[in-house]
Amino acid sequence: MKKTHIILLVLIAFAIVILISYTGDLSSYETIGSAKQKQGKFLNLIVKMDKTIPVQYDPVKDPNLLKFGVQDSLGGKINVVFHNTMPTDMEKSERLVLKGKVQGDVFECSAIVLKCPSKYKDNPNANKEQPVTFTN
Repeated sequence: MKKTHIILLVLIAFAIVILISYTGDLSSYETIGSAKQKQGKFLNLIVKMDKTIPVQYDPVKDPNLLKFGVQDSLGGKINVVFHNTMPTDMEKSERLVLKGKVQGDVFECSAIVLKCPSKYKDNPNANKEQPVTFTN
């Protein structure tokens, strides 16, 4: 074999090893039930806020502690602890993506991603509400 063939094979093997190592970091979305079975493992949850559990946040006393309850689409519920400030308009968000780990009966959240509320959905009557005028 030529040296270029050997180098090419080594580079391909190296690329395969790198790709395999990154597939371990790829995570899918979990339900609350499956997340409770994976204690201590980093995962993502898509949930909505549970309105029956009050949000505990006091920016004067401790601005880096937020506690609230969530539920998933299957009805599973869990309490969340987030050690950071409360995201703006979190209560108005339709869905939340929580990134973190389940520790006991609590989801220790490291990041919260808010999903847009329904105000961005297409409104079929939008053209009737605001007439369009053209000028030259």
